[in-house]
Amino acid sequence: MKYTQGTIGRVFLVKFENNDILIANLSNLAKKEKIKAATIIFIGALKQGDLVTGPKQPVIPPEPNKVAFKDGWEVMGIGTLFTNAKGPQIHIHATMGKKNKALTGCVRGNSKVFLVIEAVLLELKGIKAQKDIDPATGLNLLRII
Repeated sequence: MKYTQGTIGRVFLVKFENNDILIANLSNLAKKEKIKAATIIFIGALKQGDLVTGPKQPVIPPEPNKVAFKDGWEVMGIGTLFTNAKGPQIHIHATMGKKNKALTGCVRGNSKVFLVIEAVLLELKGIKAQKDIDPATGLNLLRII
């Protein structure tokens, strides 16, 4: 285990609107506000998108089990944001439900908001960490500096 200590900086209340691309809009906010590290919690709905629901097999490097969803799902999630030389690196896990079905996984790519997502973003100050591609896994993993 490795760790670093910091404090909470600015707090942002964010309303994502219908058809917003969740990760792209979050990335744009981080760039505009020069956010280097943060955590985000949210509730709302996603219209369509992609999730990674674990690996197909528990081996390294893992092959992701990708699941596409559509037609609007209730969602709640939490994520982290760390900025490196390539820009904001965002990692969001969410649980989603529709009728009597549920999905849990890592939100990917162009997942679109349905109606609204209400989010609270907590900026983390003094954190010595970033995300980079890990050569062993091929994943964009947290690295404590």
